[in-house]
Amino acid sequence: MTSLGLLLIWIAVAVVALIILLWFFPVTLWFQALISGVRISLIQLVLMRWRKVPPSTIVMAMVTGTKAGLKLDANALEAHYLAKGNVPNVVNALISADKANIALDFKMAAAIDLAGRDVFEAVQMSVNPKVINTPPVTAVAKDGIQMIAKARVTVRANIKQLVGGAGEETVLARVGEGIVSSIGASESHKDVLEHPDSISKVVLAKGLDAGTAFEILSIDIADIDIGKNIGAVLQIDQANADKNIAQARAEERRAMAVAQEQEMKAKAQEARAKVIEAEKEIPLAMADAFRSGNLGIMDYYRIKNIQADTDMRENIAKEQ
Repeated sequence: MTSLGLLLIWIAVAVVALIILLWFFPVTLWFQALISGVRISLIQLVLMRWRKVPPSTIVMAMVTGTKAGLKLDANALEAHYLAKGNVPNVVNALISADKANIALDFKMAAAIDLAGRDVFEAVQMSVNPKVINTPPVTAVAKDGIQMIAKARVTVRANIKQLVGGAGEETVLARVGEGIVSSIGASESHKDVLEHPDSISKVVLAKGLDAGTAFEILSIDIADIDIGKNIGAVLQIDQANADKNIAQARAEERRAMAVAQEQEMKAKAQEARAKVIEAEKEIPLAMADAFRSGNLGIMDYYRIKNIQADTDMRENIAKEQ
C-alpha cells in the first residue's frame, strides 16, 4: 500500500473520530450558547446526551428565553422534557406572558403543559379573547311557544384555573342551561323577542365561569327563531288521550251490558225451561183431580175456553 493510500485512510479515520467527538461533545452548540449569554457547561451538554435529552432543544429554549429577558434553569427545562413536556411551547408561553404583563412563572406553565393544555394558546387567549358559538338551544316560554336561540360567548383564559378547570364543553353546557331557564321564566315569547338582551343579562349574572378555565366576558344572543306551539301540541295530545280513555271506558260499559244481556237471556231460557217442565205436570194433575172428584167436566171446559180466549188474544196482539 502506498503512502498516499495510508494518508487517505488516516484522514478518513480522523474525520469519523472528529464527527463522533463533536456529537458527544457539542462544542458548536456550547459556543452558540456562550455568545448568546447562556451559561451552560460542555459537560452538562454531554450528560444531556447520555440522559437522552437533545441538547439543542434545551439550549435553543434557553437562548430564546434569555434574549427575551427571562431567567431559565437548564435543569428545570431538562426535567420538564424528561416528563414528556413541550419545552419550546412553555418558553414561548413565558415570553408572551412576560410581554403582556401576565403573572406566569415556569412552575405554573410547566404544570399547565403537563396537564395536557396548550399553555401558549392559553396565554394568547388571555390577550386576545376567544368567541365560542353555542349550538342551537331549544326552550319553551310560559305561553307554550318554542324558541330556538344561538349565542356567542366571549371568553378569556384564566391562567390560574387552567390546571383542574373545566373546558369549553362545560361553559357551553352552562350557557345553554341558562338560556333555557331564562326563556322558560318568560311569560310570553313576545317578551323574549322584544328584549333578547335580558337573556344575556340573566345568564351572565349566574357566574357560569366558576370552576372553569375561562373567564366569561360577554354573552350575546346572535339569533332567535320561533319553533312549534308546544302548548297547543300538548293540549291536542291530552285531548286525544282523554278521547281514547273515554272510548275504552265506553267499550268496557258496552261489553258489560252485553254480558248482562246474555246472562238475562240465559236466566229467561232457564225460567222457560222450568215453565215447560211444570206444564208437563198439568195433565197428570188434572187426571188425578178427575179421579179424585176435585175437578168436574164443566170445570175442565171452562178452563179450555179460558185458554182458547187467551190464545186468540195473543194471536191478535201478534198480528197488530
